[in-house]
Amino acid sequence: MITTQRIDSEEELEERLTRPNGADIEAAAQWNGDLMVLGAGGKMGPSLVVRAKRAIQAAGLKHRVIAVVRKDRDGVFAPHKDGVDLIETDLLDPESYTRLPDAPNVVFMAGRKFGSLGDQPLTWATNVWAAGLAANRFRSSRIVAFSTGNVYPFMPVDGPGADESVGAAPRGEYAQSALGRERIFEYFATAYGTPTVIYRLNYAVDLRYGVLVDIGKKVKEGREIDLTTGYANVIWQGDANSYCLRSFALCTSPARLLNVTGLKTISVRKTAEKFGRYFGKAPVFAGEEASTALLSNAGLCAELLGPAEVDEEALFTMTAEWLNNGGTTLGKPTKFEIRDGQF
Repeated sequence: MITTQRIDSEEELEERLTRPNGADIEAAAQWNGDLMVLGAGGKMGPSLVVRAKRAIQAAGLKHRVIAVVRKDRDGVFAPHKDGVDLIETDLLDPESYTRLPDAPNVVFMAGRKFGSLGDQPLTWATNVWAAGLAANRFRSSRIVAFSTGNVYPFMPVDGPGADESVGAAPRGEYAQSALGRERIFEYFATAYGTPTVIYRLNYAVDLRYGVLVDIGKKVKEGREIDLTTGYANVIWQGDANSYCLRSFALCTSPARLLNVTGLKTISVRKTAEKFGRYFGKAPVFAGEEASTALLSNAGLCAELLGPAEVDEEALFTMTAEWLNNGGTTLGKPTKFEIRDGQF
């Protein structure tokens, strides 16, 4: 674990998120060529590609890191001086894949969650159709395919959470389409021998978004906190990116399932009360904790790749300091409280 270090600006935050650790550099040294990240324009993608490029440079190699996005409308990649290559293309267009260069290492991050209730066909196309196109185009590569813990059933809150042996039972069309995405990559891993990791992540956080920000902002603003979904898992986005880069060494055929999250289960009530003590405000609660929640067991990840660098207690302190000092937030709630899968 690293010692908690206060972060006072987005520049410091981005530097921390993109700073590779020794294990990242060691992993990059083993890569047999370029890295391509499909769907790199989301909350995690920009820091992932810069972290990867910095790891490659630290390893003394010259592999390219290629970020593929539909459109860099906000100029997210423009300020980066780390040598990341950018390709803008529509991953729902089969022709776009003919114009992508080969890459022996591919991360598939393209996906759609929020807004799924209003346009289910687009959600299925983004999560399943694009996955099939990518799996076919890069069948000769190693693939780390992002997925979600939403594919699991809700688990007892007094238990260890769902490990990789627990069968999928997705609620709602977003989670169903996420399972469909997994099945596509599993098919190609078996049919064509594509070494693959299915990267089941929940919930990655940085100081601008995530479960802890959701809870902390409600406490700070005096808004009601629904306790029905009373427990959750969280992981520092930097650790989630690090695990992704190191997961290429775990790619297998058939595909390997890998849960990625924190090792502890956090209590929404207790976390809100801690924020309350920090901010000097009493949390406003509604409802009572249900006996189940969406909880994952990341013991296998820790066993294979080692513990996360930033634990849940450090995450809380960093988040509380950030919110207390008026740090920027993205205004994009995780909606972790939703229990019917309707996003």
